[in-house]
Amino acid sequence: MPPHPTAQNPSAPNPSADQVSVVVIGYDDAAHVADAVRSALAQGPVVREVIAVDDCSTDGSDAVLAGLAERDRRVRVIRRASNSGGCGTPRNDGIDAASAPYVMFLDSDDVLPPGAAAALLAAAERHGAEVASGLCVRRELPSGREVPWQPELYAKARLVARPELRTRLVHDTLCVNKLYRTGFLREHGIRFPEGRFVYEDFVFTARVLAVGPRIALVPDTVYVWHVRRAAARLSISLDRSGITNWQARMEAHRQAVEILRDAPGPGGKRLARAARAKFIDHGLRMYARELTARGEEYRREWWALTRAYLETFDAADLDAAPAPGRVIARVVLASEQPRDLGRLKQVAARPARLAPPYPRAADGTPVWAADLPQVTLEHLLVRPMRLLPLAVDGELRPRAGGSRLTLRLRELYGRVAAAGPDTVDVELVHRHSGLPGLRRTAAFGPERPGETWTAEVLLDLGSLDGGVWDLRLRVRFADGTTRESTAHAVAGPGLLRRTVVPNGRHGILLVQPYATQAGNLSVRLAPGVRGVAGVAKRRLTRLADSLKGSLKGSLRGSPGVSPGRASGR
Repeated sequence: MPPHPTAQNPSAPNPSADQVSVVVIGYDDAAHVADAVRSALAQGPVVREVIAVDDCSTDGSDAVLAGLAERDRRVRVIRRASNSGGCGTPRNDGIDAASAPYVMFLDSDDVLPPGAAAALLAAAERHGAEVASGLCVRRELPSGREVPWQPELYAKARLVARPELRTRLVHDTLCVNKLYRTGFLREHGIRFPEGRFVYEDFVFTARVLAVGPRIALVPDTVYVWHVRRAAARLSISLDRSGITNWQARMEAHRQAVEILRDAPGPGGKRLARAARAKFIDHGLRMYARELTARGEEYRREWWALTRAYLETFDAADLDAAPAPGRVIARVVLASEQPRDLGRLKQVAARPARLAPPYPRAADGTPVWAADLPQVTLEHLLVRPMRLLPLAVDGELRPRAGGSRLTLRLRELYGRVAAAGPDTVDVELVHRHSGLPGLRRTAAFGPERPGETWTAEVLLDLGSLDGGVWDLRLRVRFADGTTRESTAHAVAGPGLLRRTVVPNGRHGILLVQPYATQAGNLSVRLAPGVRGVAGVAKRRLTRLADSLKGSLKGSLRGSPGVSPGRASGR
């Protein structure tokens, strides 16, 4: 993996030494906490101390931390007498104990990349800023795939004199990719919610923004957020299987909006409106994508809770949100019971897709459904083609000598026919590396005039390496416009199943087209006998683990609940 930008910038000004306290919090994370502490110590002379707050662990974390403290005098260990149940209380302990002019936060299962503290400190000192913030990357483990968090904010270095001048700041609710002046936090009484409070970052960040600090933004990668979806115990924020997670998210967001709205001056109200728009575009879309995978009871409860919360928003809040989330919100508000979950899932995808039907009201206005005429879609008549939620269905049929990909583009209130579908660029991108593999172009032809157009592509999947490949599309129109898109994975006989095909390069190739959480078409490849055997072995292991878990659950009577370790995003 290439080094992070922070490690490649020798021309950056040298910040002062001994200026930063790094607060590392953890609970029952002996396997990772040493790596976190070492990454903080490796920041160099800018770090005065690493305050490791152990939230009454029972797995030997205290011994690991004690050993680190013996080897480096900069490590200070605080062991809580009782477990707090969340991330806020141990971070508050760290704020109270910090002796350096600036403080940073680090979770025990994450790391700071080289030079992160120096980059943030240099920016804070150069601008006299109370807060400095940089880019966080989400690193999926074990694959190592990295996805930047809110990269638009950190495209270039800049000083934000007041938060309301850059309302997109409310989109970055993380506390861990930032450096704070310790005195600033103490002078204004800015602290995290205590106890078991999930998404405590939301509230803390709102308290920071409400005071109106000067914020220095840097393009450097300053935090690596490890995402371990296969862990035996998911982090608090990743465990979204129960309705309590959604309730916690809404409550944290409600408190954050209230804090911003009550801030002095008009800036707070602008930030509060931006925070509500962000909730609609991010949180609402993310959870709506998952509804088809939830049980009926969860869906009903989610719908009722979401509807009640959205009713506290005003029309301007909805209008400020991007169209896909706004449409989802209005459908929820318009219906007392869950409905159209498959269509909502596609609208919630990125990029959004609007699947048929495409009804109109009596006056010709596009609407979501004939029985929901109040949910209008008139924006689709004027929205630029590059932003339209085009619906493209994809069917991948693995075959020897070339797998056949069929794409079906659907009409959208006359906009597609008016633009004239011409060709589609098909690209397969490796999910781990982000590198492109196959690239093909095919022409669209009419299937049902004025309704659908189809294109077919032959793909030599055997020329690709193993792993997961995501399908990306660029639809080109005769009028010169284009639209980046994905394909909706069509389920049906012979589709979305594992197929072993002969292959000249590997002997045999296992091909598995499948639908992602958002419903996008992707394909998993396992080349050769060894690759196919590995897939079979992993499948048997998962089956055995599932049966073992079911047996344990039946013996207990009900599944146990483990406290989440630090990761409240």
